[in-house]
Amino acid sequence: MQHQVVTREEWNKARVALLKQEKALTQHRDLVSAERLRLPWVRIDKAYVFGGPEGKLTLSDLFQGRSQLYIKHFMMAPGAQHQCVGCSLEVDHVTDLLPHLENHDVSYAVVARAPIDEIEVVRKRMGWKFLWVSSFDSDFNYDFNVSFRPEDVAAGRAEYNYGPAPEWAAKIQDLSGRSVFYKNDGGEIFHTYSGYGRGGEEALGIYGILDAMPKGRNETGPAHSLGDWARPRNMYGQGGMVEPSGRYHAPTCGCAVHR
Repeated sequence: MQHQVVTREEWNKARVALLKQEKALTQHRDLVSAERLRLPWVRIDKAYVFGGPEGKLTLSDLFQGRSQLYIKHFMMAPGAQHQCVGCSLEVDHVTDLLPHLENHDVSYAVVARAPIDEIEVVRKRMGWKFLWVSSFDSDFNYDFNVSFRPEDVAAGRAEYNYGPAPEWAAKIQDLSGRSVFYKNDGGEIFHTYSGYGRGGEEALGIYGILDAMPKGRNETGPAHSLGDWARPRNMYGQGGMVEPSGRYHAPTCGCAVHR
């Protein structure tokens, strides 16, 4: 993009015009946030049990003594040797935020369908300190529309982002998202919110910085998304490739994607 070079007075005039749009966006975001808080709730009556690093945990256990729970649905299927670059970038934002969230009555947990031993390999490799559990032995991922059985996709029963799951979901089988829950004093658990697709950008604070930079997000590759540039933070400059779904493959990977 070519930019004009102007006087300070001309720049100020253009900046004030942009400020009006920024203020309108802020006000609209406030309205959307208020509508989100007014959403009705759904009581969770199904028992969900997860594999944790030290044993089994229920959905109630994930609240860790607090009343609010934010779950990051991490795209990692059983047997996956690779990380989703978008999920990895998102959870990288969280570790230093945990004390602030917990002090504000919010617990944070990550859930993936991969078995816990596979999850622990990735968590330890990345040095992540948050609670990450496995839904391998439960229907949790399927019930919250982030995992897909091929037969359900073919029959039109699978849903993603509040519409029919795309046909390619049958091959990937797992996608990402976020879900929010509330537990009352009586121990009842309610599902209050879920978001998928680009809605997850709200949790990607890095975009607030990139959007103000001269090159913006600079997502100019084939995916026109963070898959064009984001990598697990320990793999920058190491090569490898990223599938359109966001899954990263190291240079030494010999899986079927490369054949």
